[in-house]
Amino acid sequence: MVEAVMLWNEPNNKSHWDFEIDPDWSQFAHMMNLAADAVASENPALPRVLGGISPIDPAFIQRLDDFGVLSRLDVVAVHGFPLDWNHWTINEWPDKIQEIRDVTPMPIWVSEVGISSFGAEEVQEFGLRRTAELLVGQVDRIHWYSLYDLPRAWPATTRHREAEGSSYYRHFYMGLLREDGTPKLALKHFREFTPEMGLCQWVNFEDHRLDEMVGWLREMGVTYLRTGLSWADYYRPNALEWFDHQMKALEEFNVTVTFCFTPEHKGIAPHYTSPPQRPEEFADFCAEMVRRYAPGMTVHAPADRAKSPRPEPAHQAVHAEPGSADAGNGMYATTPKKGYADDPDRVM
Repeated sequence: MVEAVMLWNEPNNKSHWDFEIDPDWSQFAHMMNLAADAVASENPALPRVLGGISPIDPAFIQRLDDFGVLSRLDVVAVHGFPLDWNHWTINEWPDKIQEIRDVTPMPIWVSEVGISSFGAEEVQEFGLRRTAELLVGQVDRIHWYSLYDLPRAWPATTRHREAEGSSYYRHFYMGLLREDGTPKLALKHFREFTPEMGLCQWVNFEDHRLDEMVGWLREMGVTYLRTGLSWADYYRPNALEWFDHQMKALEEFNVTVTFCFTPEHKGIAPHYTSPPQRPEEFADFCAEMVRRYAPGMTVHAPADRAKSPRPEPAHQAVHAEPGSADAGNGMYATTPKKGYADDPDRVM
């Protein structure tokens, strides 16, 4: 079943939101307010989660609060990859969570955390255990990223590619399963931490691994799963048929479904990170997906939904520029079909 909806992904990371177009995030906040209201109008009981932020930046949370976004949400989420891309150590996880608790009383989820096996599988094995020790019991949801390695036939499309050095290649080693589907060392330990620890696994459009993925989730005792439905994919031929198939296959799990990615023809710029020309259309997409996969008692949306306020923010958030030490991992866009559009901003 769908237990929550997540609105966007890593909005303070240029891999997922173009803040050159929207430098103060006012357009993002307006879009979030519309989308949150639209979801609430379809199912007021369905939790609404802010897309996981990366970097973990309390000033960004305060900025969104100034825009009235947090008042429309139920949960904030963070992402962290301290052994691969962040410039803080794995043992600082409690401090990073506390930084967000210091600026909001809202529940906090860790909707992506992971360790690559790029250097050695033993590093991932250690990282999984230590992450569980630090986070289990401290936050309500933990989604480990991810089950599968990114196949090399689906190149990580970044702004820097090989110029990133080893940071680029870490993209391909985040899974508990190798590309050929065989388990890494850490997988046998993952069962020790379920159901408290869930998984984040993006399902590519018409992903041939879906049934195999479900089998692994069952075997590992996974209860909580995070995945996504791409607004960009919505415009593919037979998109709804695929969405129906995907969500039916995952219905036995408690799914947090992420709505994200601007269709190129709907963006201010022709890119999935662009603010949309009409943010109401993203809200309409969210409402349709909730109506289809998590219906509730529909209520009338506010009459001024399209005119949500845009107050001047009082706080300065940190920009995760390309090549920034604080830029993080993120969801893969599934356009084009043959490969993922991966995060351009991860660095060692």
